[in-house]
Amino acid sequence: MVRPIMRDMMFLACPSQPATPQDMPAAQDLMDTLRAHEEHCVGMAANMIGVHRRIIAVSAGFVNLLMINPIITKKSGPYETEEGCLSLAGVRKTTRYQRIEVEYLDAAWKKQRRAFEGYTAQIIQHEVDHCDGVLI
Repeated sequence: MVRPIMRDMMFLACPSQPATPQDMPAAQDLMDTLRAHEEHCVGMAANMIGVHRRIIAVSAGFVNLLMINPIITKKSGPYETEEGCLSLAGVRKTTRYQRIEVEYLDAAWKKQRRAFEGYTAQIIQHEVDHCDGVLI
């Protein structure tokens, strides 16, 4: 189900709780909502659809990637950039890292550990910030 985008700053600034298997309907809603906004959105966190759980969806080329309880374990190559957000008006400056390593659970609840670079790494960092209650 496509859900409305949350724009309440107080809600978005609250850190999210770890997801459980009972949160899979919300994960599917997050994927549906990302697809509905794909023309102008490349990633979303569950709090952006009103769910305080550590779930993100990222557009990774031709496929959307679901990450449950993501944790960035390594990062290197800091750089300054500007980002926008579907939940916020305008763009803001932020520091991101060119290369990251992430541990997460996939849609089948299997533990994954993957490295990402470039734009996909930037999207993941933005969405993990959302999970932590950090707004750009």
